[in-house]
Amino acid sequence: MEGTVSYSLFRYIREDIRSVFERDPAARSTLELLLSYPGLQAVWAHRTEHWMWVHGLKLLARWFSQITRFWTGIEIHPGAKIGHSFFIDHGMGVVIGETAEIGDRVTLYHGVTLGGTSLQKGKRHPTLEDDVVVGAGAKVLGNIVIGAHSRIGANAVVVKPVPPNSVVVGVPGQVVSRSQPAANGPDLEHGRLPDTIGDSVASLMLRLEAVETRLKTLDKHKHDEQLEHVSVHKPTDGVWHGEDFMI
Repeated sequence: MEGTVSYSLFRYIREDIRSVFERDPAARSTLELLLSYPGLQAVWAHRTEHWMWVHGLKLLARWFSQITRFWTGIEIHPGAKIGHSFFIDHGMGVVIGETAEIGDRVTLYHGVTLGGTSLQKGKRHPTLEDDVVVGAGAKVLGNIVIGAHSRIGANAVVVKPVPPNSVVVGVPGQVVSRSQPAANGPDLEHGRLPDTIGDSVASLMLRLEAVETRLKTLDKHKHDEQLEHVSVHKPTDGVWHGEDFMI
């Protein structure tokens, strides 16, 4: 935090309030935000705790951060660096590690972890660049960079760097690069997630059928008879069909 504590803190407060109105249609008034948004309260507490941390009051900063965790359900290490207009929606269960770095206009949802994967001192938590959105339950682990304007799908586990303008889904996270840059503002289209594994399997099945047809190694009657014993066929209108998927 630069400049005097009071000026910097009030500037951040104004930006944080504005970011909530921009990203949460349920927000109705500033008073409501002050009283009932734990994500906002946790971020404001962190800004004070981070000031303590960088000014050598590390034990006091850690103690206050535990109080914040108790009241909000959100754990942010005082050492984490957080930019402007940071928004945690709902917030319960969010964990942000000591060496995490978060850019401007980043959005996190409940259950998100920005965790470390090393016992070594130094940078061991992720860096989120500007305008990144991380969906509910996602885990971003290690000293990796999530590029600007990227969206991490709900419950994804990300352990490798992500280039800008990407969407990440699955476990481990599969990176899909956008064909066009993301629109201005946060990408909150959580329902628009690619099915990388399903699409790959469907493509493989179509290719296999094409190869079988071209080879013509089986007469039509024998070919149809064998296909009757296949329990899973390519999806129709995005829906898989089969006799038993064991679910």
